[in-house]
Amino acid sequence: MLLKELSAKIEAALNQQVEMEAASSQYYLAMASWSEVQGYNGVAQFLYRHSDEERVHMLKLLKFINERGGHGIVPALKQPSLKFKDLHNIFDQVYTHELKVSKEINHLVDLSLHEKDYATHNFMQWYVTEQIEEERMARHILDKLKIIGEDKGGLYSFDRDLAIFNTVDGR
Repeated sequence: MLLKELSAKIEAALNQQVEMEAASSQYYLAMASWSEVQGYNGVAQFLYRHSDEERVHMLKLLKFINERGGHGIVPALKQPSLKFKDLHNIFDQVYTHELKVSKEINHLVDLSLHEKDYATHNFMQWYVTEQIEEERMARHILDKLKIIGEDKGGLYSFDRDLAIFNTVDGR
C-alpha cells in the first residue's frame, strides 16, 4: 500500500477532472457518430481522434491519482446528446466545452497551490498547455466555419481538409 500523498480535497478535485475528461470523450464520440451518419467523414475522423485524446487525458489523471496514493475513480457517465443541428453548432459546442474544461483545470491549479501540493501543480501544467492548444484549435475551426457559412462546396472542402489534417497532424 502506498503512503497517501494527496489531500482529500486534491484527490476529490482530481477525480472530478477524471469525470470531466471521460464525459468529454463521450461527448466528442457522440458528435463524431452524428457527423459520420450525416456524411461528414473527415469531421467524424477528427472528432473520433479528439474523443480518444480526451480518454488519454482521463487515464493520465487516473494513474497520477493512484501513483500518489489516492484512488482514481472510474466515473459513471450520463449519455451525451445524440442530435446536433449542424457543423457550426457542433464546433460552437466544442469551443464552449473546451472553455469549461480550461476553467476547471485552472481551478485545480489554484487548489494545488493553495494546498501547497507542488507535485500536483507541476503535473497540471501539462493540462494547462494542452487546453491552450484545444481552445486555439476550436477557435480556428469556428473561424473557418464562419468564413464558409452555409456554402455546400465550402463545407465539403472543410470536411475533406479535416480528414487531411488528421493524417498530416497525426491526430
